[in-house]
Amino acid sequence: MILIFRNMQTPSPITDPQRKTLPLQAAPHVRIAYFIMVHHKPEVFKAMFQKIYTRDQFYLIHIDRKSTPRFTEEIQQYAVQFPNVYILDSMNIVSGGFSMIQAELNAMEFLLNVNREWDYFINLSGEDYPLKSQKIIRKFLTANKGRNYLFYYDQKFYRPDTLQRIQNHFTELAYVISSFIYKREFMKGVTPYIGGKWFMFTRETCIFLTNNKRVMDFEDYYLYTFLPAESFFQTVLMNTTFNDIIVNDDKRAVFEKSIFKNNQDILTYIKKLESSNQLFIRKINNKTDENLLTYIENSFLLPLPEIDEIEKELKRDGYQNN
Repeated sequence: MILIFRNMQTPSPITDPQRKTLPLQAAPHVRIAYFIMVHHKPEVFKAMFQKIYTRDQFYLIHIDRKSTPRFTEEIQQYAVQFPNVYILDSMNIVSGGFSMIQAELNAMEFLLNVNREWDYFINLSGEDYPLKSQKIIRKFLTANKGRNYLFYYDQKFYRPDTLQRIQNHFTELAYVISSFIYKREFMKGVTPYIGGKWFMFTRETCIFLTNNKRVMDFEDYYLYTFLPAESFFQTVLMNTTFNDIIVNDDKRAVFEKSIFKNNQDILTYIKKLESSNQLFIRKINNKTDENLLTYIENSFLLPLPEIDEIEKELKRDGYQNN
């Protein structure tokens, strides 16, 4: 069931017409439209949702069609409690296929039609978790308004090992990618890029991605690629006029327990988090290390460290070029 959000506005205060000047007021923080893709672990999702929910923002949930009826009903019953939470029509998300991109494009279009007053679109999974409060995250995006955030790399230069993903023709079936594969020519005049699945896009970027005919050409090609969720948005935006407003950072930390050999590795990881300005962390659940959970809780309301985004990106580019 799709919920209808009622935009409640308070009347503007009456100002004194005899006053010649008005006190300066701080610009309001941006508003975020969150798109959350879930398919299992309802309690993990709820814990994350409670940390990102505010009544003046927008939340759209996609429940994978493969999810169990019990899980689907639980999420729907939970969402109905909130007036600004919506459920997107379910798709069957195939690992490695274009369906994830299609769901995200559908979500952008849905949210653009729901309300004109949000400024940023942020995609999350059910196992993501905010490292900072909404007040801090919104303050960061307000200070950097107009920038897009996602990882990108020149695919031919940095990841030539992945070029078969786009040079071969893949077909997404109901649950898997077809094993019948053949080579084809890549898009003429286009530089392929690769990166990650997670991003923060401005409203204007979402309008472009869902309404521009040039984007449709990219859709037609990437529909038959492998793992397009790691390259579609990067390639589209870096080959259009949006390439000059991208910050090469998705603002996500990743915690994969399997890569940490001992407790000291985790403490070192936490130290790195303390000096970063990441906004979210991935792969958080009820098995996450207690030291990390304690750190997140204790630092949740602490301000972000001051980091020069441009200088940080230049250092990353310099490192890549060495």
